[in-house]
Amino acid sequence: MSFMIVSYPRWGGSSRPDFTCKSTEETETWFIDSFEEWRKAKNLSNFILLGHSFGGYVAAKYALKHPEHVQHLILVGPAGVSSDSDPKYETLTRFKATWKGAILNHLWESNFTPMKVVRGLGPWGPNIVRRYTSARFGAYATGDTLTEDESRLLTDYVYHTLAAKGSGELCLKYIFSFGAFARTPLLNSASEWKVPTTFIYGFQDWMNYEGAMEARKQMKVPCEIIRVPQAGHFVFIDNSNGFHSAVLHACRKFLSPEPDSDFDSLPEGLTSA
Repeated sequence: MSFMIVSYPRWGGSSRPDFTCKSTEETETWFIDSFEEWRKAKNLSNFILLGHSFGGYVAAKYALKHPEHVQHLILVGPAGVSSDSDPKYETLTRFKATWKGAILNHLWESNFTPMKVVRGLGPWGPNIVRRYTSARFGAYATGDTLTEDESRLLTDYVYHTLAAKGSGELCLKYIFSFGAFARTPLLNSASEWKVPTTFIYGFQDWMNYEGAMEARKQMKVPCEIIRVPQAGHFVFIDNSNGFHSAVLHACRKFLSPEPDSDFDSLPEGLTSA
């Protein structure tokens, strides 16, 4: 079994072309079509597609448009699942009615991103990012998750990614409203999904797994929801062993041609929602 890790253009270590999209539909189409062009160049088909957070949102949108190429979809803490029926949306609406919320909402709609703050900090940027990564990554784990060298490399990667030329981040306001609610939620198209799907969430993930539960009710294809203990949004760092177990379980039908009696049993420690 082989795998490929994809960093979209405008993100991570990829190139940073100017961002010119001006609508939600245009932005989504750009990401979907970019991945499809990459797939054609690699001559890939019948693959398992895994996406995390915003990548999960894009992966789901891609599978909706090109289900013929995807055997199985794995969405790890995907953004943009829930709709405005989510209880958190009501809380956010009340906050946006306050002066603080109104200011933050205006900044979001003006495309003022956290990345711009990092760039504006100049020589203080790396130290701020170091504090952020220390607090954010591995926050819910019990014990050490990264070695000192790994932590330094992660901090360097995050800093240089954030401080690079603004590009992919400028799409966010077209995909999400303030508070990370998608303008076209995945829940709204759940009945149209044609690809079997596994959702994976850390127990403390700020993405609401209940949105996936609502989507499953509407889906006409097999769907599993797995929760990983001692993990937040970055489940693959917080609890890497639990994450690996969840992914292998999701891929079990493709890894084991002759399943045993425990074929459908969740690995120890994982929970099904």
